Amino acid sequence: MPAVPSWLSDPLWDQFAALLPARPAVDPTHPLGCHRRRVADRIVFDKLLQVLRFGCSYQGIADPTCSATTIRNRRDEWIHLGVFAQLKKIVLDAYDRIVGLLLNDLAVDGCITKAPGGGEVAGRSPVDRGKQGMKRSLMVEAHGIPLGRVLAGANRHDSPLLKPTLDRLDDLGPLPEDITVHLDAGYDSAATRTLLHTRGLTGKIARKGVKTPIQATRRWHVERTKCAARRSVVSPVQLGGTRREVPGSAG
Repeated sequence: MPAVPSWLSDPLWDQFAALLPARPAVDPTHPLGCHRRRVADRIVFDKLLQVLRFGCSYQGIADPTCSATTIRNRRDEWIHLGVFAQLKKIVLDAYDRIVGLLLNDLAVDGCITKAPGGGEVAGRSPVDRGKQGMKRSLMVEAHGIPLGRVLAGANRHDSPLLKPTLDRLDDLGPLPEDITVHLDAGYDSAATRTLLHTRGLTGKIARKGVKTPIQATRRWHVERTKCAARRSVVSPVQLGGTRREVPGSAG
């Protein structure tokens, strides 16, 4: 069963394949010259789409055409080549040209998710009996399109992650002169205001102890995006909380 219609997956593959280096079908260094053929990149690409779309495990999506080990190895190979980072930039640039990124109003917030497999940034979760978890600091534009995120241990506070999250703006090219960053009360501190002022940004920060309906602010866009990212989907390009920034999945 295809993860997405062919009219969508085929153009995606064409763009993705253009970023891949040429590789021989068989390993030319094999001593017997008869090593079995390399699994086609298109097959692995379709498998990763299925993992993203259906939320299944690598083992569950494996079949005679491609094993779970091959999917993981090829995923890691593409990550080390920087293919996903390049694709993320291409996707954002294309969206900006066709639809338009609304960068005058940004929203940043963090959320805690489970990390049962551990990982280099996983930490003890304060809301899950000390089990392994991750804090995701996410930045979105005015319509909720994710612009970047930073991963940390689940026991990290949101506000220290604001600076590295805002650093993701450096990858977007020209920015509007006036940018307002919408934040919840967890960022209500002098350090946050100093950081925003240093970067030439305007902060609209909820006050501690003052209840403000989220519908009355522009923060609900990031809340909606966080909810979509927290569904139970195994991210094929960010397994176990490793420090990898890739497009296509916010979780």
